Amino acid sequence: MEKQKILDQIKGGLIVSCQALEHEPLYTKEGGIMPLMAKAAAQSGAVGIRANTVRDITQIKEVVALPVIGIIKKDYEGTPMYITVTMKEVDALVACGVDIVAVQGTGARRPDGSSAPEFIRAIKEKYPQQLVMADCATLEEGIACAEAGADFVGTTMRGYTPETKGCDDIDYAFIHELSEKCPAKIIAEGHIHYPEQAKKALEAGAFALVVGGAITRPAEITARFVSAIAE
Repeated sequence: MEKQKILDQIKGGLIVSCQALEHEPLYTKEGGIMPLMAKAAAQSGAVGIRANTVRDITQIKEVVALPVIGIIKKDYEGTPMYITVTMKEVDALVACGVDIVAVQGTGARRPDGSSAPEFIRAIKEKYPQQLVMADCATLEEGIACAEAGADFVGTTMRGYTPETKGCDDIDYAFIHELSEKCPAKIIAEGHIHYPEQAKKALEAGAFALVVGGAITRPAEITARFVSAIAE
């Protein structure tokens, strides 16, 4: 899908993250669950899908025609980076036809010592037409990744890095500041649990939204209800 078509498709809309890691109840070795989640999301008005692993992405693209943000989560020794960390993962994502490759855009270094902006520049040099999203935690990270060529900057990592520890709720002021100062399109992701929060995130300046846990992770949803009842 061409860049402008993707922008037109996702602007102001809900992208649903359909992921299940190996320790989660909806994970199966053969897959098949996440495509059903994606299909349900598409039928209900989602404008895009975010997915992890080549297997899930390939299966999802067989059943829905929406743009896909693709990632590969993998731990590497010596770095806290785990979202699309090396060019090997990027190559695999491009090969399976993702519309947007998402990479971790935080301040830590990758295994080869490169920074997030350096990695993004390398991706753009190798794949000039590939859309890239940087999952960031701070304004500085977002601006640096955008200036390096990231087409989208996500708030995905806010609250999950040492610098942003304790940011456990959606930060509308952060979304607004990013939208004002960062040259990339801003995708609000993380800590969005309710429709009202999604609406406010768009009003704060987000170009689009990604919601996962509140829609596609029943264990997390159940835990939230159980916790509220206990209180």
